[in-house]
Amino acid sequence: MIVVNPDKDTDSTVTNRIQSYLEAHGAACMVRDVFHLESSDWEALKKEQFDCVLVLGGDGTLLRMAGETEDIDIPLFGINLGTVGFLTEGEVANIEEILDRLLTDDFTIEERMMVTGTVTKADGTTYRKSALNDIVISRAGFSRLIGLNVSVDGQVLDTYEADGVVISTPTGSTGYNLSAGGPIVSPDAELLVITPVSPHSLTAKSIVLSGKEEITIEITKKRKTQDTEAICSFDGGNDVELSVGDRVDIRKAEKITRLIKASNVNFYEILRNKLGGN
Repeated sequence: MIVVNPDKDTDSTVTNRIQSYLEAHGAACMVRDVFHLESSDWEALKKEQFDCVLVLGGDGTLLRMAGETEDIDIPLFGINLGTVGFLTEGEVANIEEILDRLLTDDFTIEERMMVTGTVTKADGTTYRKSALNDIVISRAGFSRLIGLNVSVDGQVLDTYEADGVVISTPTGSTGYNLSAGGPIVSPDAELLVITPVSPHSLTAKSIVLSGKEEITIEITKKRKTQDTEAICSFDGGNDVELSVGDRVDIRKAEKITRLIKASNVNFYEILRNKLGGN
């Protein structure tokens, strides 16, 4: 299956090029818009009618598919039509070479850890979702600093007054976590990184935890006039509004994302190329 972000391939040039090449080499495929996948498409994926999903777009498009296919054991391969493209390994310039490797099973599969967050509202209602990159709790709108009580396995870690906090997987360490000053982590690791965003403190730094620990973040009241304090985002989407007393429990997900690797470029070379190193 080819899943494309139409905003990245507005005239379908790349999509048609890939589909034509695959069909000319005996492969069957169908094309779907990432924003309009239907129940029949999900059923086809669940019934293993496809070997993999080619995701055409940027990292955001691949993250969207990773979240939505959490319960479907199918590998993803990203083709970069965006900007940086840490996750979307394939480039249009050498797309035929990559497709040949896919067609001849000349590739490996990387298993990437995911993170699960459960939002529990003060009234007892819950919302749960997993993410490949990160779960971010950030201030809502133009509100000032928010209060965040952070605990690990039931033990108080710190109370941040900040713009927010990023809970990142190793895969997501090169995303918002990096922009917020957090460390870059090898994608093979199984751990979580807590990185406060613009904390009102000289000592608040990123903290690296094992993948076995559970993080609890509770929204605390800083001002009498402020009730709705923050939003919780999973891989940059699916925002959940948070109020004082709401909490988010975060842990390593039971499921993983499988990413196809069809080039000889390693993670450290990608870092040099994408981040402008020498």
